[in-house]
Amino acid sequence: MMAAVLMGCTKKPSKVEQYRADKHERDSVALVAQQRTLTYFQSQLDSLMPQVDSLLPLFKYEKNEKYQDHGFYVVRNEKLKNHAGLRVMVQDDGHSLLVYREGKRLSDEKVSELMVKGDPAIQRAQHLQIAMRDIKELEKRIEKTSLEVQKYQKRLQN
Repeated sequence: MMAAVLMGCTKKPSKVEQYRADKHERDSVALVAQQRTLTYFQSQLDSLMPQVDSLLPLFKYEKNEKYQDHGFYVVRNEKLKNHAGLRVMVQDDGHSLLVYREGKRLSDEKVSELMVKGDPAIQRAQHLQIAMRDIKELEKRIEKTSLEVQKYQKRLQN
């Protein structure tokens, strides 16, 4: 009985082909991960929007188009009947919460004191500020992640 052994019948991929296959696999995994991340960020944004939409009727938007880049959401005066001269403002990009009493800005300690006392106008303004800041951050992350998804989709097409 004689057995024949055939050598070289299986074609081994070249190193370049192997590298391309590995790169394609890494890009596929990265694309799926970026798509999941994008879906997560979008769901977070979708859950924040109703909160902001429910708070906005309590505020009035003020902006002078001639010289202001950002406007302010100001707590409506009828909500501040208990606090004469108090003006609570949230910048529309969520970067600052400003509280004024009779033209003078209150110190952070005074604002903290009003929050501890449970001042509803300041608590709503702080909630709006946090939600708006979170929305801006999520929008940036969504934009960045969308670009990553597009990058990996292009790589996989080539």
